[in-house]
Amino acid sequence: MSIVTLQSVKKDFGIKELLKDANFSLDTNDKVGLIGTNGSGKSTLLKMIAKLESIDSGQILVNSGAKIVYLPQQPDMDENHTVLEQVFADSGEQMNLVKEYEELSDKLAHYPDDSQLMSRLSTVMERMDATGAWEVETNAKIILTKLGIVDFDVKVGTLSGGYRKRIALAAALISEPDLLLMDEPTNHLDALSVEWLQSYLNRYRGALLLITHDRYFLDKVTNRIIEIDRGDIYNYTGNYSYYLEKKALAEESAVSTQRKHQGLLRRELEWLKKGPKARSTKQKARIDRAHELRDTEFKEINGKVDISTVGRRIGKKVIELKNVSKAYNNRTLIHNFTYEFSPEDRIGIIGGNGAGKSTLMDIMTARIKPDSGSVEIGSTIHIGYFNQHSEELLTAVDDDQRVIDYIKEEGEFIQISDGTKISASQMLERFLFPGNQQYAPINKLSGGEKRRLFLLRILISAPNVLILDEPTNDLDVQTLAVLEDYLEDFNGCVIVVSHDRYFLDRTVDRIFALEEGGGLRQYPGNYSIYLDYKKAEEAEKQEPPKTVIAEKVISPVAETKKARRLSNWERREFEELEGKIAKLEAEKTAAERKLATVAGNYSQVQKLYEEVETLKKNIDLSTERWLELAEMDS
Repeated sequence: MSIVTLQSVKKDFGIKELLKDANFSLDTNDKVGLIGTNGSGKSTLLKMIAKLESIDSGQILVNSGAKIVYLPQQPDMDENHTVLEQVFADSGEQMNLVKEYEELSDKLAHYPDDSQLMSRLSTVMERMDATGAWEVETNAKIILTKLGIVDFDVKVGTLSGGYRKRIALAAALISEPDLLLMDEPTNHLDALSVEWLQSYLNRYRGALLLITHDRYFLDKVTNRIIEIDRGDIYNYTGNYSYYLEKKALAEESAVSTQRKHQGLLRRELEWLKKGPKARSTKQKARIDRAHELRDTEFKEINGKVDISTVGRRIGKKVIELKNVSKAYNNRTLIHNFTYEFSPEDRIGIIGGNGAGKSTLMDIMTARIKPDSGSVEIGSTIHIGYFNQHSEELLTAVDDDQRVIDYIKEEGEFIQISDGTKISASQMLERFLFPGNQQYAPINKLSGGEKRRLFLLRILISAPNVLILDEPTNDLDVQTLAVLEDYLEDFNGCVIVVSHDRYFLDRTVDRIFALEEGGGLRQYPGNYSIYLDYKKAEEAEKQEPPKTVIAEKVISPVAETKKARRLSNWERREFEELEGKIAKLEAEKTAAERKLATVAGNYSQVQKLYEEVETLKKNIDLSTERWLELAEMDS
C-alpha cells in the first residue's frame, strides 16, 4: 500500500531546475536511500513530502491517516526544555503524564508522607498504564542512552548541535510514524551509535526515506535507491551495492547507445553532403531523419566531480608533536602525546564526541596552543585543513561573495595534474558548478554545495598535507568516492577525523583511538582491522581463568606479560609488524581486486584464491603477535 505518491512534480529554484517531472511512490515496506550530488534537491524533496516546501506543479498524494515524521539536519528545539521534555514535545498526553510523574516522584522524595501527592501519583500512574506512556518513556530512555545521552534532565540550550541532533533522532524514532524522513541521521554519531541505529532501522516496521553519506549504512538499511540526477528521478530496486552495479551497466549502455548514434549521424551527414535531391518521399524522410539525429541531445554521464589538482613537493619533516597535552574545564583531552608524522602517513583519528579529535587537529595546525609540549611544522609543509565548520566559507557567505570570486582568490588560472592550466570557471565546472551558479552568491548554495566548494578551494591551493575533519558530513556519496580515489594517489600526508567507517576503510592504514584521560592508542590497518583488534581484546577479557592459586584467579598469559617488558628485539619486531600488517592488507586488497577481473580463467582464479587465503592467514598470525606484544608494552 502506498503511503506517498508523487505525480509529475516539478521544482525550480531559478538558477537550477531540481525536479523536471518526478513520479514515484513510497510503500509501507520501503526502506529507500535518496542519493544525488550536493544541490541536486535531496533535502528539498524531503521537505516537499513533509509539506514544508511548496511544489511548482504536479501533486503529492498522502494516504489519509498516515503519520509522517521529518528529521532535518538542523532541528529546531526549545532551549528551555530538558532532554526528556524535548523528546516528548510532540507526544501530547503521554508527554504531559511522564512530565507530571517525574515531578510528583521528585516531590515525594522530599515529602514521602504527603497523602495528596500519593493520591495524584496513583491517578497519573493509572493514566500512564492506559495510554502506554510507561513503555514510551522506557523506550525513549533506552534510545537516548544508545545514542550517547544519559543525562535526561539537562537543558537542551546547554548542549551542542551534535547532541541536539541525537535528541531529535530519538524523538523521531519513538514516535513510530508510518513514514520516517531522515536527512543525514548519522551525522554527529560515533561508530557504535551508527551501528545501533543501523540495527534499529533494520527492525523498524514503518517506511523510510533517508539521505546519508554513510555507504555501509546505506547498504545495510535500504532495499531501494532513488537517485536524483539533474532533475530526473531514477529508481533502483535493491540496496546501494545493487545500485552501483546497475548504475555501471546503465552508463555502459548509454555510452554504447551514444556511440551508435554518432556513427549513424555521421553516415547520414555524409549522405546529405552528396546533395541528394528530395525527389521522393523516401529521400525526404531520410533528410528529416538526418536532421532529427543531429538535433538529438544526450545527457552527459552522471555529472561526476573531477579532482585533478596539482600537488607540491613535501620534505622529510612534516609535523612533530612532542609531549603535547591539552585540557579544558579540568578535563584532559590529550595527555603527553608524542608522534612524528611522515610524508607517507595515512592516519585515521577516532573517538567519541567531545573526546578531543578536533582539538588535536587545531593543535597540529597551530590554531590553538597546547598546555604543554611542542609542535613543529616542516618548512616545506603546506597544510590543507578541511574542518567541520568551514569558518572561512561561512565568512564568505556573510559577505554575499560570488562563487567564482571565492575561487579566483586562489588564482585566475589553476594548474592541474597533467601540468596544463585551466580557468577558475573551468575548474568550477569540473566540480559540478555550472556557469549560472558560478555568478550566484555563496549563500544561495545548499549546505553540501558549500562544503564541496570549500573542498575545491583547499585542493587548488596545492597542499602536501591534508587534514580532513569529518569530511563526509554533507558531502554526497559521488563526491566522496572521487575524493577517496584522489587521496589514494595523493603525494603527501593524510590525516582524517571521521565516524564514517567506509571512508576510513578506503583512505587510512593506521588508526589513532582517543581514549578516556587523553591517551591515544595506535592500531595498524584501517577501521575494519581496528574493529577486529577490539573484538580480539574483548574476547581475551572474556577468556576463562586458567590457573587458580590461593583462591586468586590468574591467567598464565597475564602472568607472563606482567613478568617482563619488551626486549629490544621484541620492540623492533613490534614496530615492524605495523608496517608488515599494512603491507599484507594492501597485497590482499590488490589480489582480491584482480580476482574479480579473471572470473573466466579457472587456473588464475585458483591461484589468486590460494594467494588471498595465504595472505589472510599471515595477517591473522601477524595481528595475533602484534596484540601479544602490544599487551606486554602497555
